Amino acid sequence: MICTVTLARAQDAATQQQLDKMFGQIQDMQAAQELQSKRLAALEKQISDLSDKINAALTTESASREDLKALATQVQEIDKKRQDDRDLILKQIKSLGEVSGSAAPSRKSKPAPDTTAAGGDNSTAPAVPQKGYEHVVESGETLSAIAKAYRAQGVHVTTAQIIVANPKLNPNALIAGKKIFIPDANAK
Repeated sequence: MICTVTLARAQDAATQQQLDKMFGQIQDMQAAQELQSKRLAALEKQISDLSDKINAALTTESASREDLKALATQVQEIDKKRQDDRDLILKQIKSLGEVSGSAAPSRKSKPAPDTTAAGGDNSTAPAVPQKGYEHVVESGETLSAIAKAYRAQGVHVTTAQIIVANPKLNPNALIAGKKIFIPDANAK
């Protein structure tokens, strides 16, 4: 019986040792699990913070320095083009002013032939016989500049009257060298 008691005590000691060993392993596993949980929580927080930053950046549409520099360069280019366009327009206005100032009926025109006579230019002849002038269109002239030049010479004529007197004439595309009829309502 003593042998069995000793044997039972030895088995109890071995079992206790195994239980202590397993208890230690369980504690180690619990500590590792706790550490893993803390790491996961930290990663979730980082992901959440990054997501918030991305959403904030997308909603505010903030521009980088490079974006701002590129925009400034584009604005400068547009401003230069605007200035060039302005200079070109001023040159064209000056040119038109010179053309209209130099357009004098006595220098460029002669009395129109009798429109009832044979051999007249039917493409520019007015619908009814009128008194007036034949005018040769010069490069760059407009109907309004031509009418103004004739009015300056005492011929009472409007752009609309010139258009009516020249039914086949395209007032927006005058052709240099083309003869047009300038009616003079006061001519007798």
